[in-house]
Amino acid sequence: MKNRFQVWCGCVLTASLVAVPAFGEQQQSTAAPQQQQQQRRPATRPAGPREQADQPWIKGGDGQTIGFINRHEGFLKDLKETNGNVGILFVGDSITDGWRNKNSGAYEVFEKTYGAMHPYNIGIGGDRTEHVIWRLQHGEIEGISPKVAVLMIGTNNLGANTDEEIVKGITKCVNILNTKLPTTKVLLLGVFPRAMNADSPLRGRIKAINEQIAKLDDGGQHVKYLDIGAKFLQPDGTLPKEIMPDALHPNAKGYQIWADATAPTIEQLMK
Repeated sequence: MKNRFQVWCGCVLTASLVAVPAFGEQQQSTAAPQQQQQQRRPATRPAGPREQADQPWIKGGDGQTIGFINRHEGFLKDLKETNGNVGILFVGDSITDGWRNKNSGAYEVFEKTYGAMHPYNIGIGGDRTEHVIWRLQHGEIEGISPKVAVLMIGTNNLGANTDEEIVKGITKCVNILNTKLPTTKVLLLGVFPRAMNADSPLRGRIKAINEQIAKLDDGGQHVKYLDIGAKFLQPDGTLPKEIMPDALHPNAKGYQIWADATAPTIEQLMK
């Protein structure tokens, strides 16, 4: 991967003239997920021949590489401007990235719930586990010691990997966080439900994946697993449009459910 990274950086980083603004600015502009439709869209194309869910990989194809590197560079800038003062870290894909969405009201929920905790959000739309692994290994969490790291990743791998591969990818993300942030407690969230109907094959796969990653919970000493998926669902298992309009991404109501459902656990882990 080192040679591949050097090639990408030599070709791509040089061409990247505009990095994502600092954390406070990117919430208003570049990082706003509603303005990055391609990043919100879940990945459904097969992984490349060498791309594996538990190996670091730079997102490529469909013109995504430059955007991915720009976001990465922006997070490095945000990280520097935190001066190491990060109390809670958020890691994930477009669902985590969506906390920045001011138009939907998600950002207001985020600020009200986590603003005083000195949050640092490194969610990128469209990311799969391998992309998060690459970012975690290339500086995005260096020099910080948050009390809690909230990780929710894996849904975009459903179109490219087997359940076993996805579990390995999520496990690798957790292991990197534990290694690089030894004093941080990882709050590993189960993959959120997607698809409107309870009998969707995706629901069964997500349930199987979550059952496996739940085993990473060590009682909260280093990892605490929490599945809040049922909070988004109707009694019959339907995923309502009033919470996730596209049956994947929460709106403000959905983000409030997320905040409320995780609040007791985060409070305990932050002590």
